[in-house]
Amino acid sequence: MPTLAVGNRRAPARAHGFTLLELMVVVAIIALATASVGFALRDSSQVQLEREAERLAALLESARARSRANGVAVRWYSTADGFRFDGLPAQALPQHWLDPDTRVRGATSVQLGPEPIIGPQAIVLSTSAQPERALRVATDGLRPFTVQVTP
Repeated sequence: MPTLAVGNRRAPARAHGFTLLELMVVVAIIALATASVGFALRDSSQVQLEREAERLAALLESARARSRANGVAVRWYSTADGFRFDGLPAQALPQHWLDPDTRVRGATSVQLGPEPIIGPQAIVLSTSAQPERALRVATDGLRPFTVQVTP
């Protein structure tokens, strides 16, 4: 190893290269950048369907709570351009999908109350862009409506 003379003492020359810590920091930065790009590139129709399903679950729970509080029967119906809640005032809750490509498969109505136990019910949502992908908004009658991935 070459040495440099400093006065009467000799100091070892500094080695060139990267330390292990520097390499680990660079690898961590690359991993974070890759992960963020992966999340940014998610399929927009899948994200939109998830939003619609979560929104529907919240709306169904809201209608269910209003039905129980007022003692009035409330029923959710799927329509050609969206959905409606019978038993609630016309503008009490939204009646349109955020994405016009959202479709309901199978059962097109759900009874929401006023009884505290409503029985198992489910609504399956899909999009016209990707009909093979679907999400199920369901309850067992006791628990709140939740979003589930269909097999």
